[in-house]
Amino acid sequence: MPKGPVELDRFDAAIIAALAADGRITATALARRVGLTKSPVQARVRRLEEAGVIAGYRAILNPIRMGLAHVAFVEVRLSDTREGALQAFNRAVRAVPEIEECHMIAGGFDYLLKVRTTDITEYRRVMAERISTLPHVAATSTYVAMEAVKEAGPIAPR
Repeated sequence: MPKGPVELDRFDAAIIAALAADGRITATALARRVGLTKSPVQARVRRLEEAGVIAGYRAILNPIRMGLAHVAFVEVRLSDTREGALQAFNRAVRAVPEIEECHMIAGGFDYLLKVRTTDITEYRRVMAERISTLPHVAATSTYVAMEAVKEAGPIAPR
């Protein structure tokens, strides 16, 4: 798989936008939508998959309908930021299912976590038993989300 960005033409961009909006669209409907025939669209989709532009297909779940409406963002400061400590933290954070996202940050703290739980009581337990015990955690600050104004959705090609 190539490393850098993949060159996309207008048909690739249209295919990506259509699949991002509806990953279950049929090849025939996709071809109609982008203005090509079925065979070239299928070839382009295959090429985009092989190039890693399309990383996969999955169901988009509604966490609120699953009882996971409580969202908190957690700033994490580590006591050690040498490579081994960062790798240990990264490995451990991947094993905590309540951590929906984890980003290494360049700034006044080391990581930003998005944590999703059923309520504040469960969040407190997850913080005490899981997040605070992750390797090299020195300090945390929590920000509770009151409303999701915009969450991840289809990314339009530029």
